[in-house]
Amino acid sequence: MPPQPHPSRNWFDAGGEAYARFRPEYPPQLAHRLAAASPSRGLAVDVGCGSGQFTTTLADVFDEVVGCDPSVDQLANARARNGVRYVCAAAEALPLRDGCASLVAAAQAAHWFDLPAFYAEARRIAGAGAVVALLGYGAPRLDDCLQARFARFYHDEIGPWWPAERRMVDSGYRDLDFPFTELAPPTLEIRASWTLDEFLGYVSTWSAVRRAREAGRIGIVDDFAVDAATLWGDPAARRPIAWPIHMRLGTP
Repeated sequence: MPPQPHPSRNWFDAGGEAYARFRPEYPPQLAHRLAAASPSRGLAVDVGCGSGQFTTTLADVFDEVVGCDPSVDQLANARARNGVRYVCAAAEALPLRDGCASLVAAAQAAHWFDLPAFYAEARRIAGAGAVVALLGYGAPRLDDCLQARFARFYHDEIGPWWPAERRMVDSGYRDLDFPFTELAPPTLEIRASWTLDEFLGYVSTWSAVRRAREAGRIGIVDDFAVDAATLWGDPAARRPIAWPIHMRLGTP
């Protein structure tokens, strides 16, 4: 029997460093659209900022950005940048003064929050005319040769290991209570061109993969990695990947 294809390393034991390296980047247009909707470009607050992918994007257009996250591990891997300050804090207890922010955003994080408590904090720190934004991205779309195998993995194999909160992401946050005067969101997507290692590194950051690993079921992911490597071909080849961006925008 010929040797089985395999990824160049085992990504599925990775932690905060993998999150910083392999989560997809939001397009610059998103920050510009949010800035255009905000009353000023003074202070943007990125709540649940993780390792700062979106935080640093906001710094392209806002004078000051504060990234807040309760995870010490995530903040240890956060990206440094002029105009960006990180604080270890939960979404429900933000250490910021009343009325200071022009934008209060949560990117791929709101499904983990105690939403009523977060909304109360967002209202408290929002200045006049400020925008509150819940942002996220859905499941990726891959090349046709990979999409069917990925869809089976995402929905059927690793699917049972997703936390219940993942349904909020997959629905685009449409079913969340959002007690603000709603604004029409722009239609945008994230696009990337990744190698096999980069793609599997991204998969390693999923909460479902972590839960499967903790339950001793990492074989589900390993089997998918072998199949993905077979379909991918040259692991150094770059293949296009796209994620739809969904958002809820409003003013208090």
